[in-house]
Amino acid sequence: MMVANFVLDAAKPSTVMDATARDALLQRFNAAKSRRSQWESLWQDAYDYALPQRQGFGGGIRPGDTRMDRLYDATALDCVEQLAASLLGNLTPPWTQWFGLKPGPDLSASDAERLAPALEKAARTIQAHLDRSNFIVEIHQCFLDLIVGGTACLFVEEAPPGSFSAFRFTAVPLHQLVLEEGADGYLNGLYREVNMTLAQLRERYPLAELPADVIRSGERDAQARFPVLESILPDGRGGYALQATLQSAGSNATILKQSRMADTPMIAFRWLKSPGEIYGRSPVMKSLPDIKTANKVVELILKNATIAVTGIWQADDDGVLNPANIELKPGVIIPKAVGSQGLKPLEMPGRFDISQLVLDDLRARIRHALLTDRLGQISDRRMTATEVLERSGEMALLLGATYGRLQTELMTPLIMRAFAILRRRGEVPDIAIDGRLVTLDYRSPLARAQGQRNVQNTLSWLQAVQAMGPEALAAVNLPQAARFLGDALGVPSDLILNDVQPMSPAQPTLDMEILNDELLANDEASARAAASVF
Repeated sequence: MMVANFVLDAAKPSTVMDATARDALLQRFNAAKSRRSQWESLWQDAYDYALPQRQGFGGGIRPGDTRMDRLYDATALDCVEQLAASLLGNLTPPWTQWFGLKPGPDLSASDAERLAPALEKAARTIQAHLDRSNFIVEIHQCFLDLIVGGTACLFVEEAPPGSFSAFRFTAVPLHQLVLEEGADGYLNGLYREVNMTLAQLRERYPLAELPADVIRSGERDAQARFPVLESILPDGRGGYALQATLQSAGSNATILKQSRMADTPMIAFRWLKSPGEIYGRSPVMKSLPDIKTANKVVELILKNATIAVTGIWQADDDGVLNPANIELKPGVIIPKAVGSQGLKPLEMPGRFDISQLVLDDLRARIRHALLTDRLGQISDRRMTATEVLERSGEMALLLGATYGRLQTELMTPLIMRAFAILRRRGEVPDIAIDGRLVTLDYRSPLARAQGQRNVQNTLSWLQAVQAMGPEALAAVNLPQAARFLGDALGVPSDLILNDVQPMSPAQPTLDMEILNDELLANDEASARAAASVF
């Protein structure tokens, strides 16, 4: 339920929509839906073979229907689950501070040091609300949609005052979404078609005056559902216009909610995007030919196995042998006429070994496309820190482009939206995250993995300088190097001092071997957490 904190100005709810405005909105919606219809057959194929429990497109699947009767190979289903868990553990790990707020580059060292504790406290406040909400459950559903359909959407709504968390999240299924892309390339326009019961209408739109026929139908049947069209579109004034209309069989549509918001509750993001397309493409789409072929091969193997168990038999048609009266089971005596050959088994033309080789190759390609085989489990406890870092670095390279898009389209808008809600509630400082005075600091395992190579290069340089003697070490700004390593390793900014003066040559120097061992141990622990989800 969206509460009044979202609304900047609102029209009277539940008024009958003007015919001109209704026609303009429906025309724009139908145009966007027509563009989406070109994707529906591809989406249906991807979901049928990789995530069949999702509702289909076009309303052809009803709740309770059997949706896996065409599936014989579960490799894709297993890989999708593993990749979704990997994204969850590497981008938004549960109960872990995967982001922070830190002073921007335009602040002086003294101002940054004074502001850092307040920013870290604000980041911890946001993380606490996320941990108390249903964020982990819903973002996991979004990752499943992202891997299969290439596009996902997360609604970030403000919970009513007094709730356990300030946030309430909803993973919007792809079959309910109709999206528009803005001039800047972001998905900033959304239409959502959803059917709601009378109780859901009253909970989501408490101020709406529902039509009498809807109330009567809903009271007769508590599970009766009514079509609602929600639209969130840029209003041209730096905000967003939200409108929810109850679609009726007649010529009129009833406005349930109409408001203007400073920031959108809708966060739509994609796996990758082809030029000229609005919706994203997924790794399942890329491996769909292999998934279909593996499914068919397993079906044929099972049929061949059935023939191998029961056999195919042939008999002379001598007018005496009746195949309908023959039971093929142990201990049965089958009569035959004198001179008749009786039953003879038919040799199978198929070969299980060839089929298994083809299937193994197909499954390997599916796992490769869905990143399941790129990083194996770390089972050797004696694995060196260098090996762990290399494996973590390989993961960062594989997901580098996808991580950049998800950071831009998912994580940054999510944190900005959460900060805006808590700022209106007075739980975080009234400051702007503009990248100059205040900036975001990503501390997820994947974000840290991308900075590990810089850490290793810096440590190697410090070791080389240490070996060159005190005169060479005098050229190193050790406090600045420590601050750089702290930033690269995701250390909270309030733990890093900014006004420490460089040490003079007469002062004691740091033991580089101890520093290197401690940093490598820290890197190894974080890299193991990042890579072990695979």
